[in-house]
Amino acid sequence: MSLTCANLPGKTSGVRATLPKAHVDLLERPLARALLVVWFALLTWAAARISVPLPMTPVPGTLQTLAVLLAGAILGPRAGAASQASYVLMGLAGLPVFALPGSGPGYLLGPTGGYLVGFVVAAFVVGSVLARPGRRRLLVGVLAFGLGAATIEICGLTWLSVVLGDPVAALRAGVLPFVLFDLAKVVVATGIHAGYVRWNPSTRI
Repeated sequence: MSLTCANLPGKTSGVRATLPKAHVDLLERPLARALLVVWFALLTWAAARISVPLPMTPVPGTLQTLAVLLAGAILGPRAGAASQASYVLMGLAGLPVFALPGSGPGYLLGPTGGYLVGFVVAAFVVGSVLARPGRRRLLVGVLAFGLGAATIEICGLTWLSVVLGDPVAALRAGVLPFVLFDLAKVVVATGIHAGYVRWNPSTRI
């Protein structure tokens, strides 16, 4: 009878093999996943409270992009998008969760309506990119978060162009003032996610 390394006393490979499964089981539990979806929706709400009005633009600077990127990275494409959809629905239901004053369906017709739609799409994009297996995790993370931030800006720019009636003015007001801030958020999100991957070896990314 032969013994494998996993069965030998003092070997930890068998234990390590079971740790990822435990983490996966936790994330796959419906209740745990639902709580995380709600938590990231509330995190996006909290990030909206950190709002900095900027000159020459109706769009404030917030930390919401960071919350959106992390939601997609940690929860995956579907649950990440669900967390942001939940956030938007809270505002549409009348809760004061948005960065600017106001709530309800009419809020989407304002200058930041496109960005809110972009939150949902961006979380899905980030989660989808990171769900693909690969060895260069750091580079894939940078790509995923960069695409997520760009998705938010594209969605916001598209609707802001309609609101302002001028794509060039929308570009100047809704994208250019936030480029450096978004790059910084991508860097921060990459660092946080790298730490999360190290802590949670079950991450498929």
